[in-house]
Amino acid sequence: MYEDLRSFTKYYDERGEVKYYETQLSTNLEIAREIFYNDEGDILFFKRVKNYKLPVVANVLARRSRLLFALKSKSNAEAYTRLLEASRNPLTLREKDDAPFLECSAKDLRALPILKHFSADGGPYITSGIVVAKDVDEDIYNASFHRLQVIDPQHLVIRVVPRHLYTMMRKAWDKGKDLEIAIVLGVSPTVMIAAAASPPYGIFELEVANRILEGSLEGFRSPNGIIVPRMTEIVIQGRILRETFHNEGPFVDITGTYDIVRKQPVVEVEKVYLRENAWYEALLPSGSEHRLLMGFEREARIWDTVRRVVPRVKAVRLTKGGCGWLHCVISLKKQSEGDAKNAILAAFAAHPSLKLVIVVDEDIDVENPMEVEWALATRFQASKDLIIINNVRGSSLDPSADQETLLTSKMGIDATRSLFKSKDKFERVKP
Repeated sequence: MYEDLRSFTKYYDERGEVKYYETQLSTNLEIAREIFYNDEGDILFFKRVKNYKLPVVANVLARRSRLLFALKSKSNAEAYTRLLEASRNPLTLREKDDAPFLECSAKDLRALPILKHFSADGGPYITSGIVVAKDVDEDIYNASFHRLQVIDPQHLVIRVVPRHLYTMMRKAWDKGKDLEIAIVLGVSPTVMIAAAASPPYGIFELEVANRILEGSLEGFRSPNGIIVPRMTEIVIQGRILRETFHNEGPFVDITGTYDIVRKQPVVEVEKVYLRENAWYEALLPSGSEHRLLMGFEREARIWDTVRRVVPRVKAVRLTKGGCGWLHCVISLKKQSEGDAKNAILAAFAAHPSLKLVIVVDEDIDVENPMEVEWALATRFQASKDLIIINNVRGSSLDPSADQETLLTSKMGIDATRSLFKSKDKFERVKP
């Protein structure tokens, strides 16, 4: 239905959720500043970008309501189900022999209005880029988000953690080859959600999006043979160079703090393809869109895992204060003492980056920090309701964790009312 960025944006423009900027703004901090101060707000469209012909669009999925719409869902539970089921049952893309992004081309990155987001950043960064690659041994594709720092007009340095793209890269390097990739920018929001998820190796995220979109997502083989969404605004064709590294960073990650500088692989840009009058999509590091995209599939996993040990799970939320990644609140209908503690352990297993899980009763709104704190004040006793797990692997994104071992401590809080005491004792009065 809305299998491309433009039709999705038009839908929300008709509903008054697109803000247009007529004033000329710079890619050096100015556009990022506007995104920062419109967090969780409208889709932003910057018509005039200093020194560039292309406009910039941002905040596309900065609201949960828009993310649910992109998943063709009316509730979080329905969206969790659709995303998880699509990951288990992907649908092959119909390939076409033409694509709008072939209308124009550029020889290097100077055609693109790549943003510098914060003053101490290592340089301009592509943050909305989805890297698509193919296994050199098998007919397996992968699509995943990776931050890409501009080194010069022909080269980027890419942050790669040991997951699927890393596996493909190492396989190619072991054969003495560079890894061919396509970096796509400006795609359907449903593709963005799927690419931010982490299905098992061998499940192609574009096919997950195609299942959600009921077969309407079309594919196209880019000139280097990589399958990409046909209705993409911009495609950067390139290669991850074999055993070639460069310092990456500083960069602000999801926590709103600077990640450490590391040696990371270098991408050589071969060509840039773009639609006539293409849109450049930006994504603000640590903003609400970053948190939602990165955290939503983890919420779905937590929800799915916890409901296997506790029958009635009302809601799951990776909290804003927990950076959409490190802290979780779960509301449930407790049927026996111990349910909350089982839910805590299940949540830690489903999302190992978590360092705090709070479980509350179903009368508590997980999106209301005051209600959650009220449950802590009236239904929690540290002597019997607190779980602490020491020396376990946490998240590299947590600046308080040991960055060499990534060992951390985790805490679970059972803030549910006791089934052995009168329910009236824990009810909050209402007028």
